[in-house]
Amino acid sequence: MTTYVIVGGGLAGAKAAQTLREEGFDGSLVLIGAEHERPYERPPLSKGYLQGKSEREKIFVHPADWYSTQDIELRLGTEAVGLDLDAHTLTLSDGSLQPYDKLLLATGATPRRLPGPGLVLRTVGDSEALKERFAAQGRVAVVGAGWIGLETAAAARQAGCAVTVIEPAPTPLHAVLGAELGEIFAGVHRRNGVDLRLGTGVAEVVESGVRLDDGTLVEADTVVVGIGAAPNVSLARSAGLEVESGIVCDASLRSSHPDVFAAGDVAEPYNPLYGRHLRVEHWANALNGGPAAARAMLGQDVVYDRVPYFYTDQFELGMEFSGDTTGYDEVVYDGSVEKLEFVCYWKREGRVIAGMNVNVWDVVGDIQQLIRGES
Repeated sequence: MTTYVIVGGGLAGAKAAQTLREEGFDGSLVLIGAEHERPYERPPLSKGYLQGKSEREKIFVHPADWYSTQDIELRLGTEAVGLDLDAHTLTLSDGSLQPYDKLLLATGATPRRLPGPGLVLRTVGDSEALKERFAAQGRVAVVGAGWIGLETAAAARQAGCAVTVIEPAPTPLHAVLGAELGEIFAGVHRRNGVDLRLGTGVAEVVESGVRLDDGTLVEADTVVVGIGAAPNVSLARSAGLEVESGIVCDASLRSSHPDVFAAGDVAEPYNPLYGRHLRVEHWANALNGGPAAARAMLGQDVVYDRVPYFYTDQFELGMEFSGDTTGYDEVVYDGSVEKLEFVCYWKREGRVIAGMNVNVWDVVGDIQQLIRGES
């Protein structure tokens, strides 16, 4: 019997398994997950679930009995620690060997940490631990003003905590959105009582809080470190697959080995729309990349050229972002920035390369058409 194996028990892996069955694959299907929870979605962990607005059961990709009804072997609490490309086998953390005919690597990413007692937010357990701490309404310091850092800061502040965000860049989200849009997010957080320490580095995380580069101590009962994540590429690299910032793939999500594919945070496929390899860590990439890889595993003609997409909710600001701002030379606005009801576009040489709608809805399709040059 033909055996397909998926390594990675997150959204990308679960949606790939679902697609394989929906597309008629009737062979042996094994899904290996390092966590003890069945596959779940991560956005609620820093949004609704962290804020206590959504129930735990709603984070899961499928009901508990779905995997057995689909004849999918779900191996949780298990890691793939070795990959033999020639033998088509995986070595698992329990010492067993798992053969495969085709393999999907959807191993995700691991949060970067700082030395000391700082917490991170990646798993449902992390979210639950932070929710419990926020309920105490103490002092929270967040290191990093990226998406995770800002969403965590908003959740802590809305829970009644005193919140300080520390970021070495001059504005939040500076590398992604640039100074103008970063300042808009800064304004939202300041209006809601968040203490922003921008242009400020961290010397160390200590039991009593965060010590800054200038020696100042930001006292905190809880320190959350949100400084990005590193893709889990060690399995692929040690096996000899081509790896750059992620597992290098062609436009069909096939790696440098013809029987191995990659999807989600760990994949760096060639995107024809951008004319280069592009690694994307956001939810939509896992949601769509897993099924695309599954279809490619089945021999279907797949070209994965989706526009990167992300959404966030922070205080009174809800937004959706599409595209990639790399190399932009102009930002234009449509609507009222003051009222936080606008759409903005990043342009390069007159062409729209990214767009963001803030408290304006049902326009993502139009924005993505502009990015694709279709309107």
